[in-house]
Amino acid sequence: MTFIKNITTGIADAELVAAYKRDGDMEVLSNLYQRYMDLVYGVCLKYFENSDDAKDAVINIFEELVVKVRKYEIEHFKAWLYQLARNHCLMKLRSEKNKPRAVVYDFMYLEENIHLTEVVIKEEQFETMNDCMQQLPEEQKMAIEMFYLKENSYKTIAETTGTDINKIRSFIQNGRRNLKICMEKKSVENY
Repeated sequence: MTFIKNITTGIADAELVAAYKRDGDMEVLSNLYQRYMDLVYGVCLKYFENSDDAKDAVINIFEELVVKVRKYEIEHFKAWLYQLARNHCLMKLRSEKNKPRAVVYDFMYLEENIHLTEVVIKEEQFETMNDCMQQLPEEQKMAIEMFYLKENSYKTIAETTGTDINKIRSFIQNGRRNLKICMEKKSVENY
């Protein structure tokens, strides 16, 4: 692979780390990093499963090294670098995970993408709510549907079902709470 060139010299890692800390010579840091680029690339490839993303991460990690090698006390460079690469990948994946997901088509303009994102999010929320509605006890489900979807009053629901108005209030209140809990749980599972 032409992307990675292993460079080995007779100088120990600790000596190169000390030399870089002392002089700030980028060539020293580059030589040290290139010894382990295959390790870093392997770690990144494991997390990203995409060679282009892994290559980008290898470059970004080197940029982190410029500052971090001077900042931290490093006893075993290889192990420290492995942990740095792993943390970099995990942080990148977390930041990607927190970005809103949407279907985007190349031919659409920015405004249409924003609108499409909102539609996708609302559709996901509707599907989640529908799934959660099906999990409610029958009395709560019926009361929620009649009150919110059919816009009936407590009194009308009580008269239609022959159920005490206080029980209807309780079914709606408990149904709302259970629906909210279920939807929050499902949204956490999806992200």
